[in-house]
Amino acid sequence: MAALMWISHAERPLKADELCHALGVEIGSPNLNTDYNPSIDTLLACCQGLFVVGKEASTVQLIHFTLQEYLRAYPDLFRAAHSTIAETCLSYLNSEQVRALSTSLSSNLHDLSFLEYSSVYWGVHANRDLSACTRQLALTLFDGYEHHISTKTLLKTHGMHWYAVDFDKPSMFNGLHCASFFGIVEIVAYLVKMEGCDINQVDSMGNTPLHWAAWNGHEGVVRMLLRQDGISPDKPDNCGRIPLHYASGRGREGVVKILLGRGAVNPNKPDSRGQTPLYCAAWAGQAGVVKILLGHDDVNPDKPDVYGQTPLFGAASNGHERVVGVLLGRDDVDPDKPNKNGQTPLFAAAWDGHEGVVKSLITHDDVNPGKLDKSGRTPLWWAVKSGHAGVVALLQPLAPAASRAS
Repeated sequence: MAALMWISHAERPLKADELCHALGVEIGSPNLNTDYNPSIDTLLACCQGLFVVGKEASTVQLIHFTLQEYLRAYPDLFRAAHSTIAETCLSYLNSEQVRALSTSLSSNLHDLSFLEYSSVYWGVHANRDLSACTRQLALTLFDGYEHHISTKTLLKTHGMHWYAVDFDKPSMFNGLHCASFFGIVEIVAYLVKMEGCDINQVDSMGNTPLHWAAWNGHEGVVRMLLRQDGISPDKPDNCGRIPLHYASGRGREGVVKILLGRGAVNPNKPDSRGQTPLYCAAWAGQAGVVKILLGHDDVNPDKPDVYGQTPLFGAASNGHERVVGVLLGRDDVDPDKPNKNGQTPLFAAAWDGHEGVVKSLITHDDVNPGKLDKSGRTPLWWAVKSGHAGVVALLQPLAPAASRAS
């Protein structure tokens, strides 16, 4: 039954050795004893064919999707599944063997195959069912958490800008960062009341707890953090981005509304590349957030970044037709505004072959389909260069004869 609980409630398919390690953990024990780990053959025999091990990925999976539906439909089959999984993961991370590991991800982790799952998903399960035991185990983990290997594992798997992180240096990612990342309101509420808590503490990427809560769309934690004395909701990270940038780019509409309700948040603030929250939302195709931001008087819908690219340019380059339509409906948006290379949103859409966006742009009276960039090339030239026949068919009848000949 324990094996079926893990297989049916895990956040991703477990590998066979992960399942065996999970079932060998004694909740609350300070040590891991691999002698307690059952073999996969034992588990297969106990479950009488109800799950199998995939040949290619070596992951365990229930024999049929209807079994998954059945197990989820009868939660009484497993007592407090999510809190049990969270407690198991936290006991694993709190063990002396794991705490003794270097924070370098190059450490030998051969015998610790459950490290990745427990580091990345314990908070997801805890957020669904936070028991008193889970809460205490989490607080134990947070004692010196910035020096725990699981911080690096979590950031590399689900962190923002992980590719720019030097994983050989301290992460400075502490317990409040982590609880905010997972959105565990009760633990955040406890931590912010602790003596010496710095509500604006930054990690190695310059992210505050509010950045992480906004990134993952945890509205309850965002509200709680904003209620704290001394909170800086407009504090930029190492990339110059404030929490509103991340909430906007990831489509966290609820968080965007909460942040915009604070007078201390500048909705038009550029990051280090000159990109505003609106640009981030437009580039990512978050039409709902774009509408929310455009409803704010302080937002400039045509503000270019350091490359001269406007939110419309960003949306056009990624083929986000809904966002393009919203921005084209604004009188204060120049649909033919060139970037520093003289290329307009039509150039971007043509280069990447976004036919729907090209159609929207060429039907606008203020868009010149024959416009030349600084290299003397037209949108048609770039569409031909990129091999986008559909876009070529749309632009060719509109291009000057000299351009068509070239």
